[in-house]
Amino acid sequence: MGNLPAWGTDDLPEPLPYSAKNLLKMIGPGAILLATSIGGGEWLIGPKAAVEHGMGLMWIATVGIILQVCFNLEAIRYTLYTGEPILSGIMRLKPGATFWSIFYVTLTIAQLGMPALAKTCAQVIFRALYGVVAKEGVPADEATILTITYCIIGGTVLLLMFGGTVERMLEWMSWGMITYIFVFLVFVNIFLVPLSHTAHTLAGFLQFGYPLVGMGFEVPQPVTSPGGFFQFGTWPSDMSILLLASLAATAGSGGIGNLAITNWVRDKGMGMGGKVGAIPSALGSKQITLSHVGKTFPTTAENLSRWRTWWKYVVVDQVWLWGIGCFLGMFLNVNLATALVPEGKKLDAMEMGVFQAEHMAEKFWWGLLILGLLNGFWILFSTHLGNVDILVRTVTDILWVSNGSIRESKKLSVGKLYYGLLFAFTLWGCIVVRMANAIDLFKALAAIAGAVLIPASFQILRINTTMLPPELRPSLWRRWMLIACALFYGFVTTMLVWDTVQKLLVTKTPS
Repeated sequence: MGNLPAWGTDDLPEPLPYSAKNLLKMIGPGAILLATSIGGGEWLIGPKAAVEHGMGLMWIATVGIILQVCFNLEAIRYTLYTGEPILSGIMRLKPGATFWSIFYVTLTIAQLGMPALAKTCAQVIFRALYGVVAKEGVPADEATILTITYCIIGGTVLLLMFGGTVERMLEWMSWGMITYIFVFLVFVNIFLVPLSHTAHTLAGFLQFGYPLVGMGFEVPQPVTSPGGFFQFGTWPSDMSILLLASLAATAGSGGIGNLAITNWVRDKGMGMGGKVGAIPSALGSKQITLSHVGKTFPTTAENLSRWRTWWKYVVVDQVWLWGIGCFLGMFLNVNLATALVPEGKKLDAMEMGVFQAEHMAEKFWWGLLILGLLNGFWILFSTHLGNVDILVRTVTDILWVSNGSIRESKKLSVGKLYYGLLFAFTLWGCIVVRMANAIDLFKALAAIAGAVLIPASFQILRINTTMLPPELRPSLWRRWMLIACALFYGFVTTMLVWDTVQKLLVTKTPS
């Protein structure tokens, strides 16, 4: 159990009977993570990569999503058993809570301390208000973008203050945002994109060429296996390694967001999370407490039966809601972009989504400009909102678990700690957004996100195969999926680091 306090013991809470009627009551963390995940990767990075380099590379997004689904499920496995978020489990590993708390607080701030998507939201609003895309170097444009960005950052703080618990508010908001996003995307994809193009896009994501060729459809670069049934993906040599790494990470959630799913699972009260508590909101909450240490349950027949029901709900939440939702979010955005934007056209990532909205308005109906920009705003704002909560709650939980002096302070509760950090990071964010443009900030976020999954995958594997009772440990194939996740993102991150080093060496070498 590491150097944290020993777990308590209690019976596993009984879930509602597994049924379609009870699904919406029992799931929810996947909706929050989906709203957070469908963001810059879908609106900015995925469409830009597909338009410039072809559909043959979109297998990277599919692989990334599959690996992250497996990662999330294994992280949640620990939380269902103990009620603790997975980072508490990681802090139980050697060399101890102090080391890992510093390590992950640093990574969390490095990945999410830059409110990149608040600035991209501001650019979408700027286009809606002024009819043009903001230009870099124009003082009036930059001043207006900053003003709108500050309003978005301030509005995020207000939203996070309501709802009883922070998780509950995020869940309500997330269901509303993803409903609009998917209704809009499904509508325009059905009515504006030819079926043959949709098949072409699907082949790029799933990498199968043979069946579609037989049906008369064109597929991206149909290089088939010896048996003729599978098409292998491409790895464009002229593609920016940073863009590629960003696609691999942001196709799902990426990094700290994947770890934070367990915090929402706990606050939702799933599994033993119902015995631990939650982070209360500043306004509208009842008396809610949060224990810094979890509880486990004896593996009796009754508790194991309850566990299987909880696990069914988790699978729906993560595989069918979050995983399929991430795939459709990327697929529908890329399918629309590649149908509307001429292949090979060089557009700034920020201009990619705006170009589509303008094109739909010009070719089909003027109202699609507003609906398209609104879709872009919700995509980007939902991710910004989720990222802010992930940043604050991750640091809050780490400090609450690892620092006894904070817990024992009579003047400081977990809610006060959360909102104190929220205001501190908000002030920091208002400073950071002045330092770089939105796309640079977002690429930096994505680069760190993939790297986080490397050590975390191995740590979750260690936790679930040593700290959990044998009856609850993952099967062999699930263990291999965690290893595959670490290797995949390790390979991408190594390529990114090597590419960066080479560019630095070339820059410093005299001509």
